[in-house]
Amino acid sequence: MANIGLLIAGGSGNRMHQDIPKQFLTVHERPVIVYTLEAFQNHPEIDAIAVVCIEGWDQVLWAYAKQFNITKLKYVVPGGKNGQDSIRNGVYELEKHFDKDDIVLIHDAIRPMVSAEIISDCIAKTRKYGNAITVIPCAEAMMQTENGEESTGSYPRDNLKRTQTPQGFTIGKICNLHRRALEAGITNSVASCTLMIEMGEQVHFSAGSEKNIKLTTVEDIDIFKALLKAKRSDWLKD
Repeated sequence: MANIGLLIAGGSGNRMHQDIPKQFLTVHERPVIVYTLEAFQNHPEIDAIAVVCIEGWDQVLWAYAKQFNITKLKYVVPGGKNGQDSIRNGVYELEKHFDKDDIVLIHDAIRPMVSAEIISDCIAKTRKYGNAITVIPCAEAMMQTENGEESTGSYPRDNLKRTQTPQGFTIGKICNLHRRALEAGITNSVASCTLMIEMGEQVHFSAGSEKNIKLTTVEDIDIFKALLKAKRSDWLKD
């Protein structure tokens, strides 16, 4: 059974307000996407990598793969008009090359701090349950609101999980899900996990991390730089 990392790098990153897509921004002499590629390249259970790439950047991506020795990169697929469209392009391409029972880990290219432990747990849970959504506990108090400005109620945080990526599926399952979604007229679901729920499917959880941040704003780049330099104090327990 093969395990494939599918990195989604099809977005332009408007919220970052930079001149190039955020996945190609350079941090400490490495593009963000290279950190993410290296996490999957270095994982012993990952057999191949595919990237859904924003238009016009595919040759840059191949050049980076050669420069940084990302030998597992096998496929670069054009991005779509939204996230669901891009993921569908990616999994449909993988369907041509792999068996329906092989596993795909769909991961945001702009989550460069994904750890080997997160990837391993997502693979293991996907093998056991057929899918796995990387999550972390909700530590904050959660307030309900109708207008975004005030609240008269709260929601129990123990009943909530914050989703991350990777999100794992068998290739046959996720491709079938996207076909059914198109037939149902669902074309802009926020993520693979929300698409599963919208299509009446059950999802299972795997373990994420607070460090597995998504680089959405300039402030996130600052946090990423700090995490790259951080070393946990010896007296802190895991």
